[in-house]
Parts: sequence; C-alpha cells; structure tokens
Amino acid sequence: MRILVVEDEKHLAEALGHLLKKNNYTVDISNDGESGLDNALSGIYDVIVLDVMLPKLDGISILKEIRGEGLDVPVIMLTAKGEISDKVLGLDSGADDYLAKPFNTEELLARIRALGRRRGEIITESALSFGNTSLDTGSLVLKNGTEEVALTLKECELMEFLMLRKNLVASKEQIIEKLWGFESEAEANHVEVYVSFLRKKLKFVHSNISINAIRGVGYKLEVCADV
Repeated sequence: MRILVVEDEKHLAEALGHLLKKNNYTVDISNDGESGLDNALSGIYDVIVLDVMLPKLDGISILKEIRGEGLDVPVIMLTAKGEISDKVLGLDSGADDYLAKPFNTEELLARIRALGRRRGEIITESALSFGNTSLDTGSLVLKNGTEEVALTLKECELMEFLMLRKNLVASKEQIIEKLWGFESEAEANHVEVYVSFLRKKLKFVHSNISINAIRGVGYKLEVCADV
C-alpha cells in the first residue's frame, strides 16, 4: 500500500514516515500544500494522510480539488483543531476520517488499515472489471468468461492501475511512480514493454478492451468498438 503524508511539521512528517515504513507501507511526504496537491493528483496513492493547516495551500482546498478531479482515494485529515465544526467541514469536503493532534500512532495505523480494507472491498466487488474482462488481483489472473491468462505481478499492478483509471489517461510518469516508486531508475521503455505484454494477453482472452496510447500523454483503457 502506498501512502502520501502531507504535513508541514517536518519532525512529525518524518516520524510518521518512519512509522509507516516500519509497518511495511510505501510512503511519500510533502511538506506544503502545493506539492501535496501535485502528488495527490497523480492517482498513485491508496491512502492520503492530510494536515488541514499547510503553507501555500490548505488541506481543505486540497481535498476539494482531489474530489473535484474524481479521485476516490481515502483521506484522513489531521488537525490541531478539535472543534466539531472543523470535523464537519472536513467530512463534508470529502474526508473519509478525521484525527485531531496529538493522536496515538496505533490509532492512526488502525484507521489506515480500516480504510485500506474498505477500499479493497470496493475494488474487489466492482472496480476491477471493464468491458467483458475482469482482473483477479489475488490470483494474478485476467479473465473473459471461461478464458483466462496468468499475469506477472507487475503486469497485474499495471492492469489494476489502468482499470481503476479507466476513464482517465495515465501518464508514463504516473505509471512508473505507482509501479516502481519515485526514486526508481525505471524509464518510459519499461512501461512500454509491460503495456505490450498486457496487450498480447488481452488479445489472448479475446477481451473487448484495449490499452490505447494517447500521443505525448500516456495510456487510456477503452472498450473497443469491434473485437
């Protein structure tokens, strides 16, 4: 699971990053609102931990922008304020959970696990199917009716990412960040290779969906007019 922490108190942000990595999460940290929004809109995160009071752009504005772009990533709001009105504003703006500082780290971890489970249930029930094709992320299998083909882990991760963004274009940069991470040395040709693999496997199961290249932008998953 990849988590974005948007927190301007650097000592707290570093402590949270250490805590989450210790619990086997992949973590990216932003210390201001503008960079936090840029990272959040990449669509690569499974959970976002978002402070309300931030320099350059406040957390509520970030949250509204995220939801305005149609991203349903779970968001936990952090704030030094504990008033009911602040909680209501955050939840009404699209937050999934709310935690007032100072907070117990075990409680934060429990809430992240709960949101991860909730998102997993949603994905399993509906999001990982498109056209006549479904993806089983547990068994790494791509299916169309009785026809199926096994995927490698990276192929499955790429297919999952594209299915979750089926109405949006995914750039090569976003795919690299999601599959290999920000600090990876993976390049655009790595993405092209895995897209090629997936196209062959979609054809093998007679899928009616295709991975279309949007020149100069990235890739988009679409239902074909003809199979």
